[in-house]
Amino acid sequence: MSRYTGPSWKRSRRLGVSLSGTGKEIARRNYAPGQHGTNSRGRLSEYGEQLHEKQKLRWAYGLNERQFRALFARAGKIREGQHGTNFMILLERRLDNIVYRLGLATTREQARQLVNHGHITVDGKRVDIPSYEVKVGQTIGLKEKSKNLQQVKDALDAVTARPSYVAFDDNKMEGSLVRLPERDEMDPNVNEALVVEWYNKLL
Repeated sequence: MSRYTGPSWKRSRRLGVSLSGTGKEIARRNYAPGQHGTNSRGRLSEYGEQLHEKQKLRWAYGLNERQFRALFARAGKIREGQHGTNFMILLERRLDNIVYRLGLATTREQARQLVNHGHITVDGKRVDIPSYEVKVGQTIGLKEKSKNLQQVKDALDAVTARPSYVAFDDNKMEGSLVRLPERDEMDPNVNEALVVEWYNKLL
């Protein structure tokens, strides 16, 4: 399945949440796009609620359906913990997401671009795979030349807080995943149980 290249703000407005995390998409127009947008968010069916939640989570992390479903299946094989929570932890451990959480990028899309273009290092080695699974204790940094990128400097200047499961050294411009996140530290606007119900119906 090809990656969506249409207007990302329309997706946020359709779901009624900021998929980028900046809040800009719905700050001015907090209603669905289209001619009947202001009246098109009626009560959803059970099926609609599950699909809505699945799409919200998938689009927020920028995965295509194949990637998303494969990661969901992996989460189901983890013996400890709940399926939905384990799934969200795997999403959080993606390299592009950790780059975003460290504040090296203002959005996950921008973080994915940094990784794809070879600006990011893991334990000193360049990694250009956004889906790379970061392990606890690994050091995420920038190539020496990439530390002067204006978009990185602007992103770091805009940081007001970071999740407690990551640490960042401003002098070295590098950080790490210090532990796995707890459920209450991840997106509170996602009901992962509905995502589990959605995929269980397909099996």
